[in-house]
Amino acid sequence: MALVAGIDSSTQSCKVVIRDAETGALVRFGSAKHPEGTEVNPQAWWDALNIALEEAGGLADVAAAAVGGQQHGLVALDADGEVIRDALLWNDTRSADAAEALIAEYGGGTDGAAEWARMTGSVPVASLTVTKLRWLADAEPENARRVAAVALPHDWLTWKLSGAARLEDLTTDRSEVSGTGYFDTALGEYRYDLLARALRISEELARSIVLPRVLGPREQAGTGDAVRGWGHLVLGPGAGDNAAAALGLGMTTGDVAISIGTSGVVSAVSPRPIQDPSGLIAGFADATGEFLPLAVTLNGSRVLDGAARMLGVDHAGLAGLALAAAPGANGLTLVPYLEGERTPNLPRATGSFVGLSLASMNPNDVARAAVEGLLCGLADGLEAMTAHGVPVNSIQLIGGAARSAAVQQIAPTIFGRDIQVPEPGEYVADGAARQAAWVLSGSDAAPEWTTSAVQTFSAAPTREVREAYAARRHLFAERG
Repeated sequence: MALVAGIDSSTQSCKVVIRDAETGALVRFGSAKHPEGTEVNPQAWWDALNIALEEAGGLADVAAAAVGGQQHGLVALDADGEVIRDALLWNDTRSADAAEALIAEYGGGTDGAAEWARMTGSVPVASLTVTKLRWLADAEPENARRVAAVALPHDWLTWKLSGAARLEDLTTDRSEVSGTGYFDTALGEYRYDLLARALRISEELARSIVLPRVLGPREQAGTGDAVRGWGHLVLGPGAGDNAAAALGLGMTTGDVAISIGTSGVVSAVSPRPIQDPSGLIAGFADATGEFLPLAVTLNGSRVLDGAARMLGVDHAGLAGLALAAAPGANGLTLVPYLEGERTPNLPRATGSFVGLSLASMNPNDVARAAVEGLLCGLADGLEAMTAHGVPVNSIQLIGGAARSAAVQQIAPTIFGRDIQVPEPGEYVADGAARQAAWVLSGSDAAPEWTTSAVQTFSAAPTREVREAYAARRHLFAERG
């Protein structure tokens, strides 16, 4: 029995699944926490990975591995391959001004946004790597001048697993690099002119900076570190976390996943690239050769965390309160931009309860408003996708908050569609493991693994809730 390892190096933790390469059956599992914060020394990811691998029984009997990682994080390396400064994570919004500046430099407003969407598939926001590079050039010019290579979290971890010392051995994949802001997703090419623009250097100098080689979906990234005894290990190209999750779920064209973890993500598999000048949709690639348009909110499960803490209950208690309230929460709406927002792009925004009255000043309605506000923000993202012709045949709800009874039962009323909730799983790690099995097999298609059981939730839509949210969100955005 050949075994493969799938690694999920997320914002909060590192998780490792060891699976049978042929059937996908789970053999072992390990995990370790990451430090909190929006900037982290990458060494912490490596330390956590080693702890998780040890807990999962090691790699001695594993034939192949791949890494699914949090997207956009900036890992700047010097000429010796050393990390120059702590990595800026996707949810670090200090580069919001840099995003606005980059759009302005290409015409500003809707013209600049449209040009960026045409060039890369996405409009710069604080999450994208290109804006973090501009921030580095302006805020820490000495560090910027030391940059000899730019990697993303999963690129760096794959490189570390290989034991490679040369910057030229860095690799990535289409899904991960499509979220940098200096890669043309439609054409599959780096844009060194945009890298140069970000770092305020010449294009000639930008071309001397090492960017990871972009691998195909089943192309081998190398082998494991022989010094550590991993020389037998075949390494897959890895993927961004959302693309890895899509692969783990077995998503194909027309399938939509709504993931409510630290962030809230609406992703869909599309056969064609999406270029949205409004910036609501990021036109990323997937891990199979197709495309994975995303709408991402900064505020995911933490909306429910905050509401539960405010009401002095656990998550089960919050769900019970929310389900005891009527739809619409007696006119109370939560606009949940608690840590700024990405979709819509309001990085300096804060959240608001709107429509508070004596009738709604009770735990049930506050809890209901929290769940409805979270889901309405995600429904806006799905609506933006369908407006661009992205097909929607099914919706799967995943992530930590998908386990909430209130989220499960209220979601179909907000989305106006049946909602499928698969059994809880490590979908990012599973997708990475499936990719590793694909690379190991050399087949044209990823292995067909048995999918988990799915529970379907149906309910009549409550359009008035969406309409009230839209009206209040627009008012909030105008003043935010």
